[in-house]
Amino acid sequence: MRSAPGQRARVLVTDYTWPDLAIETDVLSGVDADVIVAERGDADELVRLAEDVDAILTCFAKVPAEVLDAAPRCRTVARYGVGVDNIDVAHATRLGILVSNVPDYCAEEVADHTLLQVLALARKLVPLTRQLAAGDWDGKSVGTPMRLRGKVFGLVGLGVIGRALVPRARALGMDVVALSRSGAVPVGVRVAGSLAELLAVADIVSLHVPLTADTHHLIGAPELSAMKSTALLLNTARGPLVDTGALVDALVAGEIAGAGLDVTDPEPLPPHHPLRTRDDVVLTPHIAFSSDGSLAELARRAATNVADVLRGRLPGDVVNPDVLSSSALRADLEPRS
Repeated sequence: MRSAPGQRARVLVTDYTWPDLAIETDVLSGVDADVIVAERGDADELVRLAEDVDAILTCFAKVPAEVLDAAPRCRTVARYGVGVDNIDVAHATRLGILVSNVPDYCAEEVADHTLLQVLALARKLVPLTRQLAAGDWDGKSVGTPMRLRGKVFGLVGLGVIGRALVPRARALGMDVVALSRSGAVPVGVRVAGSLAELLAVADIVSLHVPLTADTHHLIGAPELSAMKSTALLLNTARGPLVDTGALVDALVAGEIAGAGLDVTDPEPLPPHHPLRTRDDVVLTPHIAFSSDGSLAELARRAATNVADVLRGRLPGDVVNPDVLSSSALRADLEPRS
């Protein structure tokens, strides 16, 4: 079922983390589309709102099969962001719904945030700040900071964010070793033959891979015990890449020296979770992607992906290209040149 001729399209926004939807509204007004905003973003509400929408824009809210089944007119689901693990992409493909994302809008911000984690952990910023807030002035009591020059920075994943981290790590005098699915690495970066090999040599292990069935709990108890006791673990990708319970145990046992986490599992962590108060953990609320520039770019590009589909064009970044050759495809797209 499609919108009737002359009927304005409807775009459901499940959730967003920026002040307003002015950019999206401006972009979508160009294709005569109205924006409908969910209040809670839970499955029950989205099922109710999806009944007569032509497209869905989603940030963190889950878009499961039940929501897609409730949207017979929906032609596309566009993710505000990179990963699409909150969308049932396989079911969308079966229904003929095109899924898109914005894969590279925040590479610089996430790379900067990862570097922030490294510096904060190495220089023991968290315990020093807490100590001063408590009225003390004894920096020696928090232990000796880590010299970064000469350390091995291990990248698990070498996409746009991993590649953006290479010059940052090298600017601090670190050697870079990477695990890459493609095997292609920048000049001067060593290739690790396996995750085990990387964990054995790295002083800093930074995760930059998507969340899939294969990468769920990529870092668990065996991997943590294989790391150096002086090593740091960084995760600015997806929380479930790391077994949270195993990480707590490893920190308590001194199997690793610290962790920098912008993402967690669960997310958010419960109020009294031990990772919230440890001096050897730098914890931020899934904010690495955010800046004034990245959020504006994200809003415009995600909305443009929707607008392209509504006007019959192929969007810039298609997550499920198999849908394009499916007889179930709901979008009327211009032939690709």
